[in-house]
Amino acid sequence: MFVDRARITIKSGKGGDGCVSFRREPYVPEGGPNGGDGGKGGDVIFLADKNLRTLMDFRYKRKYEAQNGQNGMKNNRYGKKGEDLIIKVPPGTVVIDEETGLVMKDLINHGDSFVAAKGGKGGKGNVHFKSSVRQAPNFAEAGGFSQTRNVILELKLIADVGLIGFPNVGKSTLLSISTSAKPKIANYHFTTITPNLGVVEIFDTSFVMADIPGLIEGAHKGAGLGLQFLKHIERTKLLIHVVDVSGSEGRDPIDDFEKINNELSTFSERLIKKPQLIAANKIDMLNGEDEKYLSFKKYVEDKGYRVFPISALINQGVNELLGAAAAELKRLEKESSSEEEYEYYDFNKEIDDPSYRKIYTSKEGENVYVLEGQQLLKIFNSTNFNDLGSLRYLYQYIVKNGAIDKLKEMGLREGDTIKIFDYEFEYYDEY
Repeated sequence: MFVDRARITIKSGKGGDGCVSFRREPYVPEGGPNGGDGGKGGDVIFLADKNLRTLMDFRYKRKYEAQNGQNGMKNNRYGKKGEDLIIKVPPGTVVIDEETGLVMKDLINHGDSFVAAKGGKGGKGNVHFKSSVRQAPNFAEAGGFSQTRNVILELKLIADVGLIGFPNVGKSTLLSISTSAKPKIANYHFTTITPNLGVVEIFDTSFVMADIPGLIEGAHKGAGLGLQFLKHIERTKLLIHVVDVSGSEGRDPIDDFEKINNELSTFSERLIKKPQLIAANKIDMLNGEDEKYLSFKKYVEDKGYRVFPISALINQGVNELLGAAAAELKRLEKESSSEEEYEYYDFNKEIDDPSYRKIYTSKEGENVYVLEGQQLLKIFNSTNFNDLGSLRYLYQYIVKNGAIDKLKEMGLREGDTIKIFDYEFEYYDEY
């Protein structure tokens, strides 16, 4: 089974918490704090691996988690870093952030990789909070948060040439004649229900050719199998448009040609701009009706396309077509870039996001005021509520960010309640 799209959930590792510890050796006066830092959480990394061909594995396993960082230990010992999770995907996989719809990375070549979810930073041990006025800090920093994302994986076949055309026009036969591929061939529509790849070797060069199934009128709306496989054409450099010029299916060749090109342009303007060679197939079945072929040839050539009369079944004219394809590919390699135009996810914005340190204020009820924020949650989780110095550290962070002033503007008075996550505190003005 060919699987070319999957949705998975990834989660990086949480950073280990810093340790609260003090030296307790005999005969060591004023030993002081010696709590070590927590280890960094593991990253989630996507890696393109040429040994994989489909996204089948992701149909059965949907959740992937990296290892958490180890907590810090006494005697200034650091916690162990969490192991990174490496998720292998086939080359040609596009990783998309589901929430924004933006492309995180296009993994085209074997060995391409990127970090999709960064592990949380390790929390600092209490040794870092010692100062001239705080000789014995009884608190440490909590580890950084993990990242959870829903991502879409889309596999686009990497082929130099794509065979397009209506079902049963001879695409699979042409692929089997031109390469060592052995696609299923039969005289009914949708014999091919998954893309087939083969390597064409001609003259002193070679290229990869793919049979793209499922194109019919309305394919861009999901008719037939078109919507499922139209995106594979985006990877190709050159298209060979196979048309049944004999009309053996009762259709008009010119009408077939226009309908397929209309599907390409409707799905994406980039597809219709790709170079096309026209394979006028089943030329051996015309039975003297050369006018039909000549009419088709003139119509297509007037539009600027080159037409090659072939019979894939008896291998007539195929070498001329493939030779022209090889020459066209050589020309395109000099002119074009393989880079696709995507709107990419901005990881730098995520790192520098000012909202991380922002404290959000709101009012809940008549005398209850709420404080929220990511950095606030981290410091709150680090707070030792039995230690006055730790509580003051939390309060000073809130004051320095202007949250108390904002609450006062909202009507905060002495005796009112300040709610931070699941905890409630009564406010007393210290001035």
